[in-house]
Amino acid sequence: MAHLSAIDYATASPEIRAEHDRELALRGRMTNMKRILLHSPAAHRIYAEWFTLRDLLRPTLDDRAIWLFSKAIAETMRAEVPVTFFRRALIESGLDPEAIAPTADEALLIAFGKAVAADANAVTDKTWAALKARYDETLLVNLTAFAGIMVATCVFTNAVKVELDPELEGYRRR
Repeated sequence: MAHLSAIDYATASPEIRAEHDRELALRGRMTNMKRILLHSPAAHRIYAEWFTLRDLLRPTLDDRAIWLFSKAIAETMRAEVPVTFFRRALIESGLDPEAIAPTADEALLIAFGKAVAADANAVTDKTWAALKARYDETLLVNLTAFAGIMVATCVFTNAVKVELDPELEGYRRR
């Protein structure tokens, strides 16, 4: 059971309802994490910047690369909700999360994600050199900021013990 409750839309303030409705209009669904974050519309908007950064990565990185990067961070942080979210994305795109052979670029992103999640101070110069050889600094700023929001998402879901959304249950790693 989560340590914090989800908002009750019926009794929520007009500000919380407005943020809830905005999220539904933008993304079409409301997760357990978002329902808890909505106690603070500002916190919800900050975490939702994940989508803004993802969209900035997309001209260079495809969804599969972003999902593998995100999943690597979540797995390193042992965050079941985000791990399962990205497992669903991969499975629904026709991939087996346990059998993916990453490309060289994906392997680099996975290594970077794991390093950031494990100890951001320990990302090696070799990793940075490889990233700089492939991507410009704007993308690397966005990628690192995106990783930071992924880490924050994992911290939030783990600390609060956000319950797995029912629609994710079938995608859980066995």
